[in-house]
Amino acid sequence: MQLEQLYQKALNFEYLTKEEGMFLFENAPLAELSYVADTLRKKQVPHGKVTWQIDRNLNTTNVCIANCKFCNFYRIPGHPESYITDMDTYRVKIKETIAWGGDQLLLQGGHHPELGLDFYANLFKQIKAEFPDIKLHTLGPPEIAHIAKIGGHTHTHVLKTLKEAGMNSLPGAGAEILVDRVRKLVSNGKCGAQEWLDVMAAAHQLDITSSATMMFGHVETLEERFIHLIKIREVQDMKPEGANGFLAFIPWTFQDVDTLLTKIRGVHNLTTTEEYIRMIAISRIMLPNIKNIQASWLTVGKATAQVCLEAGANDFGSIMLEENVVSAAGAPHRFTYKSIQEAIKEAGFEPQLRNQHYEWRELPEGIQEQVIDY
Repeated sequence: MQLEQLYQKALNFEYLTKEEGMFLFENAPLAELSYVADTLRKKQVPHGKVTWQIDRNLNTTNVCIANCKFCNFYRIPGHPESYITDMDTYRVKIKETIAWGGDQLLLQGGHHPELGLDFYANLFKQIKAEFPDIKLHTLGPPEIAHIAKIGGHTHTHVLKTLKEAGMNSLPGAGAEILVDRVRKLVSNGKCGAQEWLDVMAAAHQLDITSSATMMFGHVETLEERFIHLIKIREVQDMKPEGANGFLAFIPWTFQDVDTLLTKIRGVHNLTTTEEYIRMIAISRIMLPNIKNIQASWLTVGKATAQVCLEAGANDFGSIMLEENVVSAAGAPHRFTYKSIQEAIKEAGFEPQLRNQHYEWRELPEGIQEQVIDY
C-alpha cells in the first residue's frame, strides 16, 4: 500500500477498508495523518467553529447486574449504597442545570432488574410535564436491550414508547468495542455487539438521533478497533434519508483506577497522547458519513484534546455539570462554561455553544458559573 494513494482516497470521502485504515494508523507520520483529517474536518464542518454543550449527567439508579469490569459506579441489588433517584432530587438538579445554562439531561443508570419500560416512560413524562424545555438524552443501547428483555418487548416498541414519553435522543453508551470477544472480557452482562448495533438501527428508523462511542486502550487489538469503526459506518449507511443517525462519534480511553479489569487482569490504560490523536484522526478518515468527531477532554485532558482540534475533531462535547461514572474510574478533568471556551480559544478556534442536535445556542442571559466541587 502507498500512503499517498490512501490519503487521496480519504480526501475523496471514499471508504477505507480495515486493512487500509490499519496501515495508515501504523505507518502514516502523525503530521500527515492529522493534516488529512483536518482537511476533511474543514470540508465537513466549514464554519470552522468548535462546538460545545452544557448538560448534566444524572443517574437514574446505580443498581446494575451487568458487572462491567471497568465500572466502579454500580452497586449490586440490595447493596446499602444502592439508590433509585427520586423526583424531588430531579427537580433540584434540573433547576440547578437551568441556572448553570444547561438545556439537557443525560439520563443513564444501571441494568436494574426491576425497572422496566413503564418506570422509564413515566419518569420521562413527569420530567417533561414539569420541565418541558429540558431535552432528554437518555439511556443507551444496552439499557434499551435490558428493558426489552425483562419486559418481553421488541427494541422498536421500547424506543417508540420512550420517544413518545419524551426521549429526544439516544446516547452511544455501552459500545466499548463492538466485538464479542472483547465484550465477554469487559462487559459480559451487557448486550452483544450485534444487538447494540440493532438497537441503534431501530432508533434511526424511528428518526431518533444518536451518537456512537468507542472505549479503547484495554484488552482490544488494533484490528478490533477498526472492526468497530466499520460496523459503526455500516449502521450509519442504513439510516433513512433525512434522519441524522449517528450525529457524532466519540472515542475515549479506558480509565483504570481501582477497576476490576486492572485489579484482576492487570490491564492498564497505556494509551499515549500520540495514540489518542491518531485515533481521532483515523476516526475522521474512517467515518466520512459521520459529521462530528468529539475529543474526549474528560479522559485525556485539556492539552491533548486541544491538539485533536487540529487532527480532525470539531467538537469538545459537554462541560458535564455532573458526571459520576467515568469519574469513578479516575477521570479527573473538569470544565466550567468559561474555562471550556477559554480552552477552545487557546487552541486557536472560536467556541460555539450547541444543543444535542448540533444546533447553535446563545449563552443564556444571567447564566451562573458552576462551582466545581465533585
